Amino acid sequence: MALESTVIAHGLPRPRNLETARLVEHEVRDAGAVPATICVAGGMLVVGASDALLGRLANENGVAKVSTRDLAPFLARVPDSGLGATTVAATAEIAARAGIEVFATGGIGGVHRGAEHTMDVSADLRALATQPVVVVCAGAKLVLDLAHTLEQLETLGVPVIGYRTDELPAFYARSSGLPVPHRVDDAAAAARIARLQLDRGAGMLVCVPIPEASALPRGELEREIDAALAAADAAGVRGGDVTPFLLGRLGESSSGRTLDANVALLRNNARVAAEIATALAGM
Repeated sequence: MALESTVIAHGLPRPRNLETARLVEHEVRDAGAVPATICVAGGMLVVGASDALLGRLANENGVAKVSTRDLAPFLARVPDSGLGATTVAATAEIAARAGIEVFATGGIGGVHRGAEHTMDVSADLRALATQPVVVVCAGAKLVLDLAHTLEQLETLGVPVIGYRTDELPAFYARSSGLPVPHRVDDAAAAARIARLQLDRGAGMLVCVPIPEASALPRGELEREIDAALAAADAAGVRGGDVTPFLLGRLGESSSGRTLDANVALLRNNARVAAEIATALAGM
């Protein structure tokens, strides 16, 4: 099963990023699946980064963030396109091309707050609709407009499945207060839906709440996000820089609790995804 690399290069601080990448791969193996961390290196798509390459992603400066719009330009650079960490959208595309059917990440991108003015919508949503891959996550990042993200997924025809939950998880928080249209309570049930959806040539989203012991109160997070949004606006932060800025501010205001929560949900998602991948393989 696939794992993305942006979280290693851009999502977590050093040295926690490399430690987490190894722990996540360990969770996958323990659940009976084979981890394949995806990135771009030396002008090639890499499906299954070595430990040495994980180390480079975690520790080198200037690792590019590669989404679907960037794949062709990045690969075409001569003589060497360097090292690139793939986003959810790019990872889903590469996984599908490699025949990998399940992919675990932290939280997907989606419709940004204020998108009615900025038109800022993540390429992750289109990738979910067009790539035959099961994406297992803790919902969309809480700094996004979750209601509009869920609506956009419906418009794109993407099945959103709650894993042992009736509500959309909200990344660091276990619930967003938004109902999901479908629920499963085990990996086998998720795999049965996945088999039918993947055979249609399209993807689906399985949303897993963060473990209760690691979850943060949603109300507290919303207050901190409002403050961080005001700070971003005052600082002139725009576009793709907004989400990293907001997550960074949340980390500071929570005294590092969001970092621990992020690691916990990444490990949990990987374990559930591996169980789904194993169930799919047995069909």
